[in-house]
Amino acid sequence: MKYTSIDSQLFIENRKKFAAQLPPNSMAILFASDEMPRSADQAFVFRQNPDLFWLTGIDQEKTILIIYPDCPNPIYREALFLRKTNEIIAVWEGHKYTKEEAKAASGIDKINWTETFEEVLPSLMAYCEQVYLNLNENDRAANEVPYKDVRFANELKYKFPAHSIKRLGPIMSKLRSVKHATEIELIQRACNITRDAFIRVCKFMKPGVMEYEVEAEIIHEFIRQRATGHAYTPIIASGYNACVLHYIENNRVCNDGDLVLMDFGAEYANYAADLTRTIPANGKFTQRQKDVYNAVLRVMKQAKTMLKPGAILADYNKEVGNIMETELIGLGLLNKDDVAKQDKENPLYKKYYMHGASHFLGIDVHDIGDRYAPMQVGNVFTCEPGIYIPEEKLGIRIENDILITENGIVDLMQDIPIEIEEIEELMNTK
Repeated sequence: MKYTSIDSQLFIENRKKFAAQLPPNSMAILFASDEMPRSADQAFVFRQNPDLFWLTGIDQEKTILIIYPDCPNPIYREALFLRKTNEIIAVWEGHKYTKEEAKAASGIDKINWTETFEEVLPSLMAYCEQVYLNLNENDRAANEVPYKDVRFANELKYKFPAHSIKRLGPIMSKLRSVKHATEIELIQRACNITRDAFIRVCKFMKPGVMEYEVEAEIIHEFIRQRATGHAYTPIIASGYNACVLHYIENNRVCNDGDLVLMDFGAEYANYAADLTRTIPANGKFTQRQKDVYNAVLRVMKQAKTMLKPGAILADYNKEVGNIMETELIGLGLLNKDDVAKQDKENPLYKKYYMHGASHFLGIDVHDIGDRYAPMQVGNVFTCEPGIYIPEEKLGIRIENDILITENGIVDLMQDIPIEIEEIEELMNTK
């Protein structure tokens, strides 16, 4: 791992919170992410299962965690299973956790080798009444690949058909959406690295550079500051490309007069930042670009104040849409009379602003959390309104990451230039 070590107290506290949610005599089993094949003898870069990482801080493949608070054998109330290394693995892949290192990183006393898991499991199953399994239950997900947790669930049902199998996902969604102070520090670190990458890009940008050159500047700054890399595939979208919400080709020239929409974020210690800024390739906004940009910025500033305990994400998004509607009328993109007669279920603003304003942020850039439950202190959300006008080859989105606290919001990206004057000054000061 490139990042510096995390205090194991975070993971100790996380496991205590999790164990308190389990019914009596229940056992939870979590697996590391698969090492996914790419082609030939290559695998995709490994990234730890977020729930396993949240509970252990262990960032290594072939890891298994058991949490069984009522286990009659106390050594398996918390048990971590690690891949056993050898001389060949050390030569070809490098260092793996020792038992002592895993204990220090996770705070778990009982460290086993993964090869012993199948021997231990039947004896634990003989005593527990129900098993909680960790499936990818993010409500944005549509999984087609039978990953490790799915394969294990099927095996467990076959071998132990009389046991009750329960969903771990709802518990993790509830717990992970409320961030610990240490998690907030890690997200802030990711945001700070992202800030520095944005500043670097603003000084680099000029007409004629390629979108992929901008992407290269970003990853340079990320890696230089110990980030793992991108928290998600970056969007560097100039001109018309900014009207394609998930444009990731990043292969077009940034022409004089273009705005360049850049949606990117660093991943630090598995925690994500998520920033969007839209800047002029030549360092100066036109009047039309200013008008649209400031309309988006006004919506964002109002939307930020609406992120507070008790708010419901669906209602919040609807209200942000209403604010955007007023701005679109002011820009001449919507007609006030047409808006008065519109179908409320299909509002006209959706033509120019078709996505939601916020999503949960954390270990995943689209983090788990209940979008239908009231917002809570400790939630972190993005705030990212946008206006997209294909006929003008103009797309503008602005995005910051927002922490909800007892005393209002904290903008974790408040020191990243956002006003037109700030951006122009930054781009034209060498």
